[in-house]
Amino acid sequence: MNVYAPLVPVFVVALLAPLLTALMPVRSRLPQVVLLLLGGVLIGPAALKLAAPDDVTLLSDLGMGFLFLLAGYELEPGLFRERVGRLAGAAWCTSLLLAAVVVLVLIRPDEEEVLAAGAIALTTTTLGVLLPILRDGKRLDSRFGRAVLVVGAYGELGPIVAMALLLGTRGSGAAALLLVLFAVLAIAVALVPSFRAPMAGRLVLGAEHGTGQSTLRLTVLLLVGLLSVASAFGFDAVLGAFVGGMVLRRWAPGDISSLEKKLDAVAFGVFVPVFFVSSGMALDVASIAAAPGLPLVLFALMVLVRGGPVLLWLRGELPATERVQTALYSATALPLLVALTGIAVKRDLMSTATGAALVGAGVLSVMVLPLVAGRLTSRSTGEPAGRGTG
Repeated sequence: MNVYAPLVPVFVVALLAPLLTALMPVRSRLPQVVLLLLGGVLIGPAALKLAAPDDVTLLSDLGMGFLFLLAGYELEPGLFRERVGRLAGAAWCTSLLLAAVVVLVLIRPDEEEVLAAGAIALTTTTLGVLLPILRDGKRLDSRFGRAVLVVGAYGELGPIVAMALLLGTRGSGAAALLLVLFAVLAIAVALVPSFRAPMAGRLVLGAEHGTGQSTLRLTVLLLVGLLSVASAFGFDAVLGAFVGGMVLRRWAPGDISSLEKKLDAVAFGVFVPVFFVSSGMALDVASIAAAPGLPLVLFALMVLVRGGPVLLWLRGELPATERVQTALYSATALPLLVALTGIAVKRDLMSTATGAALVGAGVLSVMVLPLVAGRLTSRSTGEPAGRGTG
């Protein structure tokens, strides 16, 4: 069996996605993740049958790990202590309660874990998709950008922790204890640089460029190590990767700017595209085709459950236009949604049809909401700074 043959169409899709995106009009440009998913559907079992998710399992898992590592790296812990951080936290908690009520009324699940899985799925935010948008628009360091960042952080970190506590293989009490132990371990790792030997530091920094790439290799070791520890504790891999990014931000050694460029090259050049293509190959297209209205309903619920509380809690914190944009961005959900639905389906907490419909709703959110939010930006250009507040 030629194990390399299925990798060829996967990397063809990975190459074509940014090229096709660049050909689109700027105002109507789709995020690459959408094209990667659609490309995965095309080459996968649902269409051309050129490759299958099992062919790229390890590469895909590392891609998901890198995606959440970088999301955790971009997060500034100080944001949580600011007013906007507290408001974002309140908005996410409100979303979770509202989502639980929606799932309870519409689905009436028999098991608490089924209720938890459905509620968490409606509260996710795709920080990995929002970061490039904020970077490209040079708004990452603005007040608006920081608000979107912390709202997105709660939309990823909140569901990740909830997944670990509520959907773990152990009881919630044991899971909570293990989560605390995991947090203590992460903090301990973060403090290691304070005690590292000067000679070891000089050795690492002396080989950070050229063929050594010691800092990059150290980062990969951190990622793989925390993925392994999270798995051993019974948590989902995304938790380990996210914490790994936060730890990396604390003690990243050497030339930080150079390391960030290397991480972008390795993550987005190789592993992250494979994760999205693999997710597209695993998408249950037949179930979506059988009930095309369900993704639309779930999409509307995502906007209501996730965006509504953000719009409510951030009133007075941002101008009206930026508040609406933040609410739309907060309801943009896909990578974590893909991971969550995959876990829920594997544990029989969610049917494949519901999981596919949720991913379909996530695809719609990534295609529609950033585009609408971008149009709001262009329309509001030239407005006085305080106009539309409320």
